[in-house]
Amino acid sequence: MNQVKSTNSTDNEANYWKRFQEMCNKFHAASEIDEILIDLKDEIISFFEAERLTVYVVEPADGLAKYLVSRFKSGNETKEIRIPFQPGSIAGYAASKTKIVNIANAYDDDELSKISKEIKFDNRWDKLTGFTTKAVLAAPITFKTFILGAIQFINRKDGGRFTKRDEQSLIELAKSLGIAFYNQKKLSARTKPTRFDYLLERNLITLKELDKAIVDSRQRKDPIENILIKEYGIQKRDLGASLSQFYRVPFVEYNEKTPIPGELLSNIKVPFMKSNLWVPLKSDGNKIIIAIDNPNDLQKIDDIKSLFTAKNILFCVAFKKDILDFIELFTKKEDKINGVEIDQIVSQMEQESDDIIEAEKNVGEEDSVIVQLVNKIILDAYKRNASDIHVEPYPGKNNTEIRFRVDGDCALYQTIPYSYRNALSSRIKIMADMDISERRKPQDGKIKFKKYGGLDIELRVATIPTQGEMEDVVMRILASGDPLPLDKMGFSKRNYENFTSAIEKPYGIVLVCGPTGSGKTTTLHSGLAYINKPDTKIWTAEDPVEITQKGLRQVQVKPKIGFDFAAALRAFLRADPDVIMVGEMRDQETAHIGIEASLTGHLVFSTLHTNSAPETITRLLDMGLDPFNFADAILCILAQRLGRTLCKTCKQSFHPSKAEYDELVREYGETFTKNLNIPYTDKLTLNKPVGCEACGNSGYKGRIGLHELLMGTDEMKQKIQFKSKMEVIREQAIKDGMTTLKQDGIEKIFAGNCNLLQIRTVCIK
Repeated sequence: MNQVKSTNSTDNEANYWKRFQEMCNKFHAASEIDEILIDLKDEIISFFEAERLTVYVVEPADGLAKYLVSRFKSGNETKEIRIPFQPGSIAGYAASKTKIVNIANAYDDDELSKISKEIKFDNRWDKLTGFTTKAVLAAPITFKTFILGAIQFINRKDGGRFTKRDEQSLIELAKSLGIAFYNQKKLSARTKPTRFDYLLERNLITLKELDKAIVDSRQRKDPIENILIKEYGIQKRDLGASLSQFYRVPFVEYNEKTPIPGELLSNIKVPFMKSNLWVPLKSDGNKIIIAIDNPNDLQKIDDIKSLFTAKNILFCVAFKKDILDFIELFTKKEDKINGVEIDQIVSQMEQESDDIIEAEKNVGEEDSVIVQLVNKIILDAYKRNASDIHVEPYPGKNNTEIRFRVDGDCALYQTIPYSYRNALSSRIKIMADMDISERRKPQDGKIKFKKYGGLDIELRVATIPTQGEMEDVVMRILASGDPLPLDKMGFSKRNYENFTSAIEKPYGIVLVCGPTGSGKTTTLHSGLAYINKPDTKIWTAEDPVEITQKGLRQVQVKPKIGFDFAAALRAFLRADPDVIMVGEMRDQETAHIGIEASLTGHLVFSTLHTNSAPETITRLLDMGLDPFNFADAILCILAQRLGRTLCKTCKQSFHPSKAEYDELVREYGETFTKNLNIPYTDKLTLNKPVGCEACGNSGYKGRIGLHELLMGTDEMKQKIQFKSKMEVIREQAIKDGMTTLKQDGIEKIFAGNCNLLQIRTVCIK
């Protein structure tokens, strides 16, 4: 009887190894490892009576093995497992030490330490998936001296440790996988490279998935890039890197802020570019940058070169959709002016004579190409949320550049043929009621665009003579619409409470200071909206009236006829005001009348062009104001800047190093612990810019206010009366609780809204 049992046992063992060898032979014969792993998954797991299987491959970085990445795994809870190629994990130890590891309980630290003090079990995957790991069997996948990966089984179904036979079987299986991986690697090295090798090499997609995506792309007539992004989660930057590697040219991604290369589009038909999927992006000296879907298409390349003779052409690869989006951006129909597109406008310019001596004589004609062009520039600037438009001509036969300022940064929008620089500035001066014959001195004016382009836009225009008898034009698009609520202005809790308490006072003076474009007028109007009630009479004198509010009596000053801020202030005092807002205290007379008004029972708001709140006090005293009257009148002074905020769509959290944290603390100053008290811990996170389509790959979108609020405390009033130095006033303001512009910015860094680079860009202290 025992002999029969022994015979049966021997037969079972022989049968086991026979079936196991047959399975291993399938790996040797396989042309695609991923497919055979999928086909044999259940068979492999049943051989080892395991619950889970993971096959890792070594992912190289800079030529060295750095990570083990899951090429195949059972279970669908996670898409990818990535662990360092180091002995700190079980699979990492097996691969890096080329040793088999058999553990009964992964949570038993004593058992792990007996194998190596370096091994630690990372239970994050269990917490993430809800699966509980107990027994683990892992072995390296090698071929000769090459370490190619690791194979790992988790949990025997009987709840025990993996057996010696399991160990022997795993060693044989790992050898078979090593041969298969090596053969496939050699085969892929001999085969013709493809556009998506980068994705395959980094295990971002399997060959089987790629083949399926190609088939789906053909059947649906949808670009394969779209399918890889939407259905397989491939990042656009990875796809771009793959195309760049294959074509050996840079990859370019669509950016709606790309300047329109008007001079390059002049002789090219839009349908021709769309059908051949290429577009010129910009010229750089004697070089032209062309985006194309296939830089290896010799026919296309020859056609493009024939259009741009005597020029060096640099090609870059782009997605088909991005190329079409670029073409649409450069020639988009919604920007038509009287039915004419931008390429038609520029083309019309090129066709006209270069020898234009008196172009300004014709710029008033409604069908003029210059009229259409100026209208389009203004409309595009408005649609891109630009604050300023810069028209910059250059001497000689250099083209005129048009730049837009968006969120505080200038960027090139378009270039205009040099022959139209005088006509361009003349047209703008006509719209702004300026003298077109005067080119030797600066001029100021305004454009009410509604009568020219339909949209109700107002622009402040300044012309400045520049080198080479040229004339620069800068147009500021004035803000319009309702004021922002005060609690949406980005005030800290302390600044909000103190500022609102100041503007609720029945009399006194509130000043907002900062450079041009720092949001002073917006803040004042938000303050006025906060106190704008039917029982309060509010007069404002502005130049220009940018924001309108119901309930405010708003006046546009006209210095040319003698109706300046001082004259408006005197008029307001005879018109029964409760609150007066003066656009700017430009001179001693305006400042003096404002102080007198605040001392006679009125609340006065105004602005100054100073750099900080303490500096504002010394500036006004230097203007000759009586220090005792000023001290009695002052309620608060708010210094303000606008810093670029991180894009909410793509900003990324990270744990800062101790050095980065210490730098923020050092920049903040001695009061960091008292004011913020944010300790350095493992849980501390900040945000950093990344870049996406929403922000034009800059990482930043929108702006946030940085504030420095000096309160008119009794101690501060005393310092003003004695005409103390600015350093003394600053020290007193900080004692009173003032946070500087940079300190307020650093507080917003810890809140996750911006970073130190942008704070340093707009403020010093």
